[in-house]
Amino acid sequence: MPPKTVIPGDGLEDGGRATLNQMTTATRQEVLGLYRRIFRLARKWQAASRQMEDTIKEKQYIVNEARMLFQKNKNLTDTDLIKQCIDECTARIEIGLHYQIPYPRPIHLPPMGLIPLRGRGLRSQEKLRKLSKPVYLQSHDEVS
Repeated sequence: MPPKTVIPGDGLEDGGRATLNQMTTATRQEVLGLYRRIFRLARKWQAASRQMEDTIKEKQYIVNEARMLFQKNKNLTDTDLIKQCIDECTARIEIGLHYQIPYPRPIHLPPMGLIPLRGRGLRSQEKLRKLSKPVYLQSHDEVS
């Protein structure tokens, strides 16, 4: 392993271990807290219809979705991607609680409804659609 260049004042005088480990520990605690929060939410979930079979289906959806997404993202190391996943998880929890539905709220955009900067090509429309996707739907199409 090549030696690291140490610049005084950049926080890496100790090899970067303390800063990196503290950040990783804080992020790990935040992720585990979200995971526990989701399972507590699933345990207490009551369907808006108040019917038992709907409640059971929605609880099962919450648990399965959480397990699948956390399992899929367990090997992420990029802090920006981890932060995006945390933001998505938090948004989906808050939206689910507010609207009393565990499923992600769909967005409805007409196929050529976004005005591109130049031209009206299909590729530019697809790119604009991807950029306009809300944070709570970032992983939905990848999994579905």
